[in-house]
Amino acid sequence: MSELIVAHVDAGVGRLELNRPRVINSLNREMISTAISVLHGWRDDTDVHAVELTGAGERGFCAGADVREMAELVTADDDWLEFLGAEYELDALIAQYPKPVTVHMRGITMGGGLGLAAAASRRIVDLSSQLAMPETKIGLFPDAGVMFQLSRAGAVGTHIALTSAPFGGGDALVIGLADESSEGPLPAPLIDAAGDWIEECYASDDPAEIARALESHPHPDARTAARELRARSPFSVHVALRALRNAATLDHDGVLAQDLRLAERMVPVDFVEGVRALLIDKDNTPEWRHARIEDVPSEVVDEVFAP
Repeated sequence: MSELIVAHVDAGVGRLELNRPRVINSLNREMISTAISVLHGWRDDTDVHAVELTGAGERGFCAGADVREMAELVTADDDWLEFLGAEYELDALIAQYPKPVTVHMRGITMGGGLGLAAAASRRIVDLSSQLAMPETKIGLFPDAGVMFQLSRAGAVGTHIALTSAPFGGGDALVIGLADESSEGPLPAPLIDAAGDWIEECYASDDPAEIARALESHPHPDARTAARELRARSPFSVHVALRALRNAATLDHDGVLAQDLRLAERMVPVDFVEGVRALLIDKDNTPEWRHARIEDVPSEVVDEVFAP
């Protein structure tokens, strides 16, 4: 067992706590493999009737996969795809678990952390919940199965997927990423803004057209979103939009399979540079492979999605 995972059974409930609070419980390989092992054990344990997932510390449930560790694996030409495969295996295990799984999305719940939570059968948010899929900031795309929900959330889901926009528990409840609030009604500002500019601006299947629609819209929030979109990896934006549209026709397992296939082909492009700029050097000046959304050749994106 790992000290990064605290697991015990209390009155028939298997309680699994992510225990890496200094990095908001970011998932490394050790944590993922331990969580899989614990859940497999509880699945066949007749004394365990339900499972509850929580995160240690005050900052949040889980900030996602440990992308620093993964970037090191990519740089060393180590088996980084095995890291992602294990993460997605854990997501699938939670989604298919034969016993009720409750997740408390307190505080920061992002990326792979949101993937864990979204797969559970009971997902609880509160006023502190800070959710996001920030992958286009680091040269990736929203993965861990979350495209299943985002692809069914209309234009708001597209906005979240492409721009890495943060959102709270109220929006999560409406778009299918949460089931209940522990603190009563919660605000849903993205849903409230959908009719003002989001639905109009995210109608296209062309990222360049979306960017121009945002830039030309009179609403100031649309123009802010345009700047955010332009700051993301152009390659990631293209892959994310096509992956999102595809995900609308897939089940959760199909989305996870797509995630692994796409990651294998696109991670070597911008991911290491994105992690460097955002999390290591923190200069926020990534040198993306393609300078602008308009510069990404369609055939390059086609290659990522080739059979």
